[in-house]
Amino acid sequence: MVRVGLDLNKIIQTAVEIADNEGLEAVTLASLARKLSVKSPSLFNHIKGLASLKSEMSLYGLRLLLEKLKISIEGKEQDEALSAMAYAYVEFTREHPGLYEITIQAPEEIDGELKKASDEIVELIIHVLKDYNLDHNNMIHTIRGLRSLLHGFSSLEQSGAFAMSISVEESFEFLIKNFIKSIHQINKESNIK
Repeated sequence: MVRVGLDLNKIIQTAVEIADNEGLEAVTLASLARKLSVKSPSLFNHIKGLASLKSEMSLYGLRLLLEKLKISIEGKEQDEALSAMAYAYVEFTREHPGLYEITIQAPEEIDGELKKASDEIVELIIHVLKDYNLDHNNMIHTIRGLRSLLHGFSSLEQSGAFAMSISVEESFEFLIKNFIKSIHQINKESNIK
């Protein structure tokens, strides 16, 4: 018998809450059932197992991140849009550290929905970077560089690696400003050739 009020959305939200508050490793079918006040077998009415749940969480995370990034760039262009997107990304990792962790992990099986959600984020980044008129290769390098910068910063921050006395916010602003300057420099050098 399916518990009234228990559905896939409630299960995902509860799993995200556990991941964000206790860490991704704390998300188990047993911990989830406990939090939802159900027996573990009840969960199988909605999910196939832990791997299935983690795929659902990853998809939820990608969609949530995409929405946050879209909102951040509304009415903005070029440097302002890129900077706003970078700040929104880091804000997402701070708000949802456990969800972020599952969002960036490669799932056991990449289904069409996960690939589509991931591709939509890359397409949004390309949309913002189009204002810089980068050639194909430089566009790819810039996307990879931006992703590395944002993920690296977020991962180090989450692990408590930024213990020096200078403000973490100042450091992030420094990184983004200089990353944007490097894009302008790439454009300048490309136009000289």
